[in-house]
Amino acid sequence: MKIIQEPEFTSSPILLAAWPGMGNVGLITMDYLRRQLNSKLFAEIDMSPFFIPDSIIVKDGIAQLPEIPSSVFHYSTNPDLIIFESNAQVSGKDGITIIKTILDLAHKYKVFRIFTAAALAQPMSYQASSDVLIACSSSSYLTALNKYGVMPMPDGYIAGLNGLLLGIAASRGIDSACLLATMPSYAANMPYPKASCEIIKVFQKILGLEFDLTEIKTAIYEIEKQLLMIEERLKQLFPIEKEQNEEIENIEEEKVPNYVMEKIEQLFKKAKQDRTYANELKKELDKWNLFELYENRFLDLFEDNK
Repeated sequence: MKIIQEPEFTSSPILLAAWPGMGNVGLITMDYLRRQLNSKLFAEIDMSPFFIPDSIIVKDGIAQLPEIPSSVFHYSTNPDLIIFESNAQVSGKDGITIIKTILDLAHKYKVFRIFTAAALAQPMSYQASSDVLIACSSSSYLTALNKYGVMPMPDGYIAGLNGLLLGIAASRGIDSACLLATMPSYAANMPYPKASCEIIKVFQKILGLEFDLTEIKTAIYEIEKQLLMIEERLKQLFPIEKEQNEEIENIEEEKVPNYVMEKIEQLFKKAKQDRTYANELKKELDKWNLFELYENRFLDLFEDNK
């Protein structure tokens, strides 16, 4: 670990961390936050002991070894944050060593919360909304974060260091969570800023800040032009018969993911208190073809507010 300069925090900072993953969702998120906050570089992990190249780079006929990956820490004091970004996933014992190094630094600066970010691949179109789910190091912390409108991640796993950090942080008594945003499975190897944008919106609530989203919205527009062509090509290669379309359109309630049903229930509660949530609720019901099932309950919201 190399400390470039010592940050001076006035309170216990929050640590945000990200590594490469599907859609590069985590790194896009943290890089955007870092730049929006004008965070300053203050430390880095020497990755040379963990880097064993398995290929070379050839440029203009000249072979050379690839650059050693970077793993760097930036800090912000408004609010007090540490942002860690690495452009390489490391597995096995070396991965554990890196996690412990990060947590040693977190202990030094009295970090009390850790967040990572990642993608959750789903059989969905790029046109569908990207939902944000959460996995926490404890049930009490999961309950505490419910107020930000995120749903618990369904049973599964989080690959790589974005997930591993949570488990090891918990063993040190640090509350930690991973925010995951849904994205199309077929686009896993492409940047997917739409998912990152939704995670950034959640961080706005957590941090009590407003970020300029113009740049990332432009990136979403550009990538969606490519995704449109990909989906059109997929439709040509794998045409869906009429019967299959009808089956897809008539989604049964029991086939809807649990986190979606929980989201609908939360939206009903919010809409009962504040009718401005009714439009969001209607969109979610229409998205899953559930409006007919919930129509009477939905209309009752307006009866209650007369």
